[in-house]
Amino acid sequence: MLNSHHASTSGALNDELHLANSALSAEWWKSDTEAVINEALKSGLAPNVSDAHTINGHPGSVTNCSTEGGFTLPVQSGDTYLLRIINAALNEELFFKIAGHTLTIVEVDATYVKPVKLDTILIAPGQTTNVLVTANQNSGKYLVAASPFLDTPNITVDNATATATLHYSGTLANSPTTLTVPPPPNATAVANKFITSLRSLNSKKYPAKVPLKVDHKLLFTVGLGINPCATCKAGNGSRAVASVNNVTFVMPTTALLQAHFFNISGVFTTDFPGQPPHVFNYTGTPPSVLQTNNGTKAYKLSYNSTVELVLQDTGIIAPENHPVHLHGYNFFAVGRGLGNYNPKIDRKSFNLVDPVERNTIGVPSGGWVAIRFLADNPGVWFMHCHLEVHTTWGLKMAFVVDNGKGPNESLLPPPSDLPKC
Repeated sequence: MLNSHHASTSGALNDELHLANSALSAEWWKSDTEAVINEALKSGLAPNVSDAHTINGHPGSVTNCSTEGGFTLPVQSGDTYLLRIINAALNEELFFKIAGHTLTIVEVDATYVKPVKLDTILIAPGQTTNVLVTANQNSGKYLVAASPFLDTPNITVDNATATATLHYSGTLANSPTTLTVPPPPNATAVANKFITSLRSLNSKKYPAKVPLKVDHKLLFTVGLGINPCATCKAGNGSRAVASVNNVTFVMPTTALLQAHFFNISGVFTTDFPGQPPHVFNYTGTPPSVLQTNNGTKAYKLSYNSTVELVLQDTGIIAPENHPVHLHGYNFFAVGRGLGNYNPKIDRKSFNLVDPVERNTIGVPSGGWVAIRFLADNPGVWFMHCHLEVHTTWGLKMAFVVDNGKGPNESLLPPPSDLPKC
């Protein structure tokens, strides 16, 4: 989603900011999406990729699709606009760029960053990014493009680019549009340039409170696997699954938070492994056994404990970038790299001064990312891949954070009229 707020360049940026337009970056299927996912679950294979990407519900110029030119974002020459960009797609990370214009990134996932100027940003499903755009080009129309990023071979992706138009006031409708070439889907260098440019403000007003002392040092492998499936229509009696530390999450019929608060036994266990149960070359030759373990497991944290979590991609089926989202918390992305994480070497290069603060982070294809957070929000909190196909396959787990001392550090009781699962 892209919201546009307008500010005159003659005054302070926050003087009279107001909503000007909105747009939505998403995916679109020619069929019922529920039918798409249900058929995939029956077959044991991946669901059909979307037929188009959209900006504000419009795909723009797409072959064999009737359109009225796509979404139009009107601007006044000389003014600066705050664009709020949200990826509402289900399974695709997206590049975003505007022909002839520089994007100044000032915020990600609702936290300020040191301003950085780029022509292309990368945004994963569920992530948000605020950018400043100054209408400083010649009057006319300029193409806005949202295109997929996937640097993994042999994985099917919707390769369609959604387009919109940045339209200067006074431009004639039949004026030509200045075009831009979106990055290719496997443009890893473009993606990394954006990711590695992000830094927290770490100012007196907005300090980066990175945990320096760590109570829990966790390593979670994230990736795909294959499990037997007697009822699957395809896949030779097997189905694709996903897992964290080789545990494919099974959704319970009773809500985890409900079970935790009321001490209902048998719903989940707190024996989620803090380290991979099987050590192997995670980004190299896959192990001979591809099967995962099914379970409804959580990892338990005491209130105000600190966590360092390394998320390690695996190449069991194929290496892939996994945008992982943690509910209930922001975290600091203190490190990332390619290959297998080596704590003796890689921890030395962690950024503990001004790392970007996020709630969704991309685990690089064939690599790892390290995050740190303070467990100061009691309750039960999901962590899962924001690619819908992967979370459906079980790439998720939960943290159980115990109460602290007193009511201000304790989980609130549910309302008396709250329906129970």
